[in-house]
Amino acid sequence: MPCKKWIRELSDYLDDDLDPQLKRELEEHVGRCPNCRVIVDTTRLTIQIYRGCEPYPIPSSLHDRLLQALRQRRGGASGGS
Repeated sequence: MPCKKWIRELSDYLDDDLDPQLKRELEEHVGRCPNCRVIVDTTRLTIQIYRGCEPYPIPSSLHDRLLQALRQRRGGASGGS
């Protein structure tokens, strides 16, 4: 399994929301690929650290810029919210 495919499945893997066969394939890949092992370990640790934390409000100007960047990336660069 290529690393890019594995990374696309990372969220479902961490949420334990995969069919058993795909989960086995992902675990076999992680067992052989040190880079993906680092990614899964780091992501898992980050989730544990931030679980239960209160969200920190961001300024509305930053929020607007983030939304605009996401729209542009998705190809829907409309100006309104």
